[in-house]
Amino acid sequence: MTVTTVKNDNICTMTLEGRIDSLTSSELSQAIAEQTPSCDKLILDMSGVSYISSAGIRVIVATHREMASKDGLVLRGLSSSVKTIISLTGFQKRLNIEE
Repeated sequence: MTVTTVKNDNICTMTLEGRIDSLTSSELSQAIAEQTPSCDKLILDMSGVSYISSAGIRVIVATHREMASKDGLVLRGLSSSVKTIISLTGFQKRLNIEE
């Protein structure tokens, strides 16, 4: 998995590519933790994510909780397979998902 971050004012956009699973979720968690203190809003561009496991979902839910006191977390560009996995967990109702 690769993570690229662009910061514009206090809005951070992290572009993710690859798989988010038990092997890469800690890497994602660390990358997010490095950015969230200086971001009011965090956008995760997941258009390059081919798969997400429960470990990845846990990172996203934890980030959602952390960013709730600020302007929030936005998930953008989810593939149909990633949307399906998030939908199966029921978190699509809680998360801010943009096309």
